Amino acid sequence: MTTSLTIALLWLVTANVIGMLPSKHKHWPSAYVLMTVGVPLLGYVFWENGFVIGALVLTAAMSILRWPVRFFVRWLRSMAGRKVGV
Repeated sequence: MTTSLTIALLWLVTANVIGMLPSKHKHWPSAYVLMTVGVPLLGYVFWENGFVIGALVLTAAMSILRWPVRFFVRWLRSMAGRKVGV
């Protein structure tokens, strides 16, 4: 197993453990930290292992951080619906 996959699996386990802990803030501070660490890690996984393995890791990360992904998709849709220059 490559170094990037080992680190990605540790990230996935950490994210799952954080998700199981109770939180007053609905886990948003933890999600920001996970995204900050996860994006460069995802790039490293794609670079070291290729597209298929990178896409699998991306899918796993999106299943854990599904609320930030939903809000990002909503934001993209709202930006696409706006008229530019009006």
